[in-house]
Amino acid sequence: MTKPTDEEPNRPARRPAAFSLEPERETEPRAKTVQASRKPQSFQADIILTSDEEDPFLNPHIGLPVPLSPSPRRRFSFAKIAFGAFGALLSLAFGLWIDDLIRNLFTRADWLGYTALAVLAVGILAVLAIVVRETAGLMRLAAVQTIKTEAEAAYLETRPARARALVERLTTLLAAKPETAKGRATLKASEDDIIDAPHLITLAERELLGPLDRQARALILGASKRVSVVTAVSPRAVVDLLYVLYESARLIRAMAELYGGRPGTIGMFKLMRDVLAHLAVTGSIAVGDGLVQQILGHGIASKLSARLGEGVVNGMMTARIGIAAMDLCRPLPFKALKRPGIGDFIGDLTPGAKGR
Repeated sequence: MTKPTDEEPNRPARRPAAFSLEPERETEPRAKTVQASRKPQSFQADIILTSDEEDPFLNPHIGLPVPLSPSPRRRFSFAKIAFGAFGALLSLAFGLWIDDLIRNLFTRADWLGYTALAVLAVGILAVLAIVVRETAGLMRLAAVQTIKTEAEAAYLETRPARARALVERLTTLLAAKPETAKGRATLKASEDDIIDAPHLITLAERELLGPLDRQARALILGASKRVSVVTAVSPRAVVDLLYVLYESARLIRAMAELYGGRPGTIGMFKLMRDVLAHLAVTGSIAVGDGLVQQILGHGIASKLSARLGEGVVNGMMTARIGIAAMDLCRPLPFKALKRPGIGDFIGDLTPGAKGR
């Protein structure tokens, strides 16, 4: 039997055992260092779906809203000051010339001097009448635009008081139009009825502006046909341009008078500028491939000569100008009634295209 040495001490044999290890303690809470996981959630947004009846892609005949032309910003201009200063100087020179003329006439004969004074008084009265007429024309145009602007706000009102006042102003504006007599009687009979603001303005639009809209369509169609015929047979391009400008000016003035505007000379120039700005904003001023394709796409290119095709294009451009003038001169925006489009006049300007 051997003795145990120092290197191998006598140890009792132990059986194998299982030990459980404790997790290490964290110095900081896990919630502070690691972002806690969140449960999946569903989010709902306020989504408004367009109905099938109002979808312009499903119903191409529905007209899209036309943006209004932005009002020009008033800026300080040195050119206006210069024109005003030289205008005042020329007015003083003209007054001195008239004074010298009347004095010389009095030195020759008294009756010549008095005749010159009478003529001067008539001229001054005529100038005052022109100023009053132009001011009244500008005020009428401003009244039409004011009614249109207030109508947009009156649609959102819950109480019909503002809409009632607006309808009364519109009735007063169109009181001289015999086409609106039936509509004015209908609105007069409904004064005691309880109607909310949007329906009241819609009723006024149907009763007062419905007959005027039909007459406006007739004016646009007549001017477009005349332009088509004249420009198709005219020998010169200058004649075409002058006649288109003449018919466009007549159409814009007739449209303004139809809806109660009746502008003067200055108001007419302002209205023509607004019509051109409206055409530029809506993108309708370009007479290019898109408009030609509308005509040629109906398969009538082989039936039209070059001059007749130019006449049709000019007629359609006149129709676009008339539609823009109708948008600007109409006292109410198109809500209850359909806004006319260029497609409403293609069939009349090109009879062969309607069947196709």
